[in-house]
Amino acid sequence: MSSAVEQLKQHLGEIHDLSCASRVLGWDQQTYMPPGGARQRAQHRATLSRLIHSKFTSEETLRLLDAAEPETQSLPEEHDDRCLVRIVRRDYERSRKLPSDFVAAWTRDASLSNQVWREARRANDFPAFRPHLESMMDYARRAADYYGYEDHPYDALLDGYEPGLKTADVRRVLDVLHPAQVDLARAISQKEAPRADFLYREYPEGAQGEFGLAVAAEFGYDLQRGRLDVAPHPFETDFGRDDVRITTRYDCHYLPEAIFAIFHETGHALYEQNISPSLSRTPLDSGCSNVFHESQSRLWENLVSRSRSFWQRYFPRLRQLFPAALADVTADEFYRAVNRVQPSLIRVEADEVTYNLHIMLRFELEMGLIENQVGVADLPEVWAVKMREYLGVTPPDDRDGVMQDTHWSTGSLGYFPTYALGNVMGAQIYETALQADPGIAAQINQGRFDGLRGWLGENLYQHGRKFLPGELAVRVTGRPLDPQPYIAYLQHKFGELYGL
Repeated sequence: MSSAVEQLKQHLGEIHDLSCASRVLGWDQQTYMPPGGARQRAQHRATLSRLIHSKFTSEETLRLLDAAEPETQSLPEEHDDRCLVRIVRRDYERSRKLPSDFVAAWTRDASLSNQVWREARRANDFPAFRPHLESMMDYARRAADYYGYEDHPYDALLDGYEPGLKTADVRRVLDVLHPAQVDLARAISQKEAPRADFLYREYPEGAQGEFGLAVAAEFGYDLQRGRLDVAPHPFETDFGRDDVRITTRYDCHYLPEAIFAIFHETGHALYEQNISPSLSRTPLDSGCSNVFHESQSRLWENLVSRSRSFWQRYFPRLRQLFPAALADVTADEFYRAVNRVQPSLIRVEADEVTYNLHIMLRFELEMGLIENQVGVADLPEVWAVKMREYLGVTPPDDRDGVMQDTHWSTGSLGYFPTYALGNVMGAQIYETALQADPGIAAQINQGRFDGLRGWLGENLYQHGRKFLPGELAVRVTGRPLDPQPYIAYLQHKFGELYGL
């Protein structure tokens, strides 16, 4: 007869399979599904979400957990089985607070809302999206009430993306980042901007994808277990470590958009493809949290792919693909152009110095929404005011203003702060990796990434969700989340670039 732990794993494996099926439907909706299929797809995913939630929060799960717990208590704290029982117990206690019908309704309406967002953004039609966004905000507030909280309803939502994180923790980090990044941006604004005209020339879509995917493969993205597609908003999704997919979006007259999105999503994908096989078909078979996931996407997108040594290596190859557009451009000019600091309308196109200001704006608006201090009807106007306040730019329309991100279309409040904290954690992790292996920087100039990827695989990737984020931060870097390495990185890099 199998042990209680094995019985629990079998039970959780079936739930994992259902979750993967739902994610396949979500990936298809964003990539290949015809628009007319939105309503039926919403029902498909609602049914699956109800089944998943009901099965996970069932008395059977509780019985199996209770039986498995004694079997694991004598195991080392880092043993897979002991970690599994501990994390699943936490997930179970949180998930059972939401009624299954509520989860199904939210999934159904979020799927419809996302489809409306796609069409409304294309048409610059916020009024068409507004009732769906109001519904999503209502779902988020109700979820916070179901979960419960001690200090602030936003805490309950943050916990879904970053277990243990509190609103006060976010404020503490952003309060350190804000003055440092504003001061840096202000100093840079007094300097001459680098040449960047060539970024807006003709760049055929196919060659962009060819370059981005080839580099992703050199990073270590296994194309036998992954693929690249097009979506309105780039994302990574996975159905287990052996099927990890990424997407991008193309602009034939702006080269950085697609290639850096590919590098960003590859960072997510490397994490998922390198989780230990021993965690497959369990709730531990994914990245630890949003902050750790974003630490990897931002690490590979920025600390690696926007570095001088990277473009010394890869610019000649890029110029071979686009000889006409880049004939009069040097590697150093290209490096400076893709690192230029210029307040922008679009978050995903923002430079490293101003990116977190986009996040601070969204965090402030989310706080207003969850507290009912900002109404959905007022968002376009408030958004424009905050963009002028934070970045000194004014959106010309709602398409590139309040409707530019996909997250709110599914009620994902609490997600945005993890981008800024991911920047911080990425710099902290990279600093630790360089201290452990100083040769990593030189390897990048040689087009070799096995040293960095190997270190990340051993110290971070393989563990999946075995540890809570606070625990993993100390395990990987020796200390809790610390904004100072990120600030030091920005000041050093952009100080050199702009002669500060």
